[in-house]
Amino acid sequence: MIEYVLFIFVLLGFVPLLYLTLQAMVFKGKWEYVVYFLLAYLPFHITALSIVYQATYSGLLVSFFQVAKDFLVILAFLLFILYHKNIFQYPFRLTKVDKLFSVFIGLAFVYMLLPLGEATLISKVLYFKNMLIPAMVYFLGRNTNFDDKEITNVFRIIFTIAIAAFIFNIVENMLDTHLQSYTGYALFLQGINQIETTGNFGLQWTFETQAVTKRFASFFADPLELASSVLMGFSAGLIWYLTTKREYSFFYIVVMFCSMGSLIFSSSRAAFASFFIMIFFIAMVFKLYKLILFGFSAAVLFLVYILFFASEEFYFFVVDTITFQNASSVGHLVEWLIGVDSMIESPLGIGLAMSGNLGSVTDELRVGGENQFLIYGVQLGIIGLSLYILMLYFAISHSIRVFRDAENVMTARVAFVGATVKFGMLLPLFTANAEMYNYVSWISWWMVGYAMNHYSKRKIIDGKG
Repeated sequence: MIEYVLFIFVLLGFVPLLYLTLQAMVFKGKWEYVVYFLLAYLPFHITALSIVYQATYSGLLVSFFQVAKDFLVILAFLLFILYHKNIFQYPFRLTKVDKLFSVFIGLAFVYMLLPLGEATLISKVLYFKNMLIPAMVYFLGRNTNFDDKEITNVFRIIFTIAIAAFIFNIVENMLDTHLQSYTGYALFLQGINQIETTGNFGLQWTFETQAVTKRFASFFADPLELASSVLMGFSAGLIWYLTTKREYSFFYIVVMFCSMGSLIFSSSRAAFASFFIMIFFIAMVFKLYKLILFGFSAAVLFLVYILFFASEEFYFFVVDTITFQNASSVGHLVEWLIGVDSMIESPLGIGLAMSGNLGSVTDELRVGGENQFLIYGVQLGIIGLSLYILMLYFAISHSIRVFRDAENVMTARVAFVGATVKFGMLLPLFTANAEMYNYVSWISWWMVGYAMNHYSKRKIIDGKG
């Protein structure tokens, strides 16, 4: 019975959201509103698919929900062209990020066509599609012109997601069970992705720690995606707190608290480290030296706790993680070495769909896969890896420049969150195929694109991108 109740809730949320988005995009010419759909739906994507499959056992219906997000992004791209009748006279002012992103996707397209690697053409096409869609989201952000109210709505959804995720975490903790135990997550993995369940809780190893304690994911796909995604909630809450009068800022403290709470429930070591790295980055941007002192003090207190007060089990868990003796850390190290070895043997890459954890990559062919940089390096070679690194560097640096120079506070807020999230995600990119975390990846690329729109308009750095 519960599966049908959950299915009805999915329909009540998804159908109106899809209808309103299509209505605004097609009939009102608001193709930019696709970002609202992505914000509201992507955090629930895998949970929605699991519930749909659990209730219907229909692969066709699951596919409809699965491709809806991609369809809307492609539709928004087509509507952008349609609503600009003189599209060939559109004044493109290319920034370094635009050029690097274009060359990166162009390289991936060439590798999709080349008879390189053992993956099938269908697998290559699907993998390329998963690289192209974020690029299109960036392009849409690059050409989005929102007023202050529309940008405020973007942040309202981000805040709502951050608070809701924490509430679900609390409920999971109180019931001592994962939400995924009720949504048909394991059934979905077996029936659609042909992945057998692992771990002690009938889900996947990522839902538990080495000490066999639960790691919660709220309504996200897994704890690692939750941990990465809350960086966006915290960053958004912080910038609104810092740019709002103190008498109206309490709500943003709540958002930051909820984000930190979800980070704790996810028990992700990489995300914990990323959080502190992001704090130091924000402190340097704002020149908030007290925040740097706070972060340093917190790190020292954590070290003192580990050395003198923590349980023996937790102490050795941390030590084994740092020294790469922990099973998970060893697994990362092995995958990195495999990826590096592949790049040494094939510096020009071994082809698309040959590395990573996307559905189109088969286990039999997979080379490495737990480092986003090496995943691209293995497939696209040193050139592809270099392009990706440069793309991230200029995305962060140019967005910070927009934040500092923008006269409009909403534009500055978007640029700030885009830059800090991309910076905060650097460490998770070393330990996971983090670009597949659609919510944080796509939305942060949209934000970077939005910032680059204003970067080119203001002709920052002598009018050159």
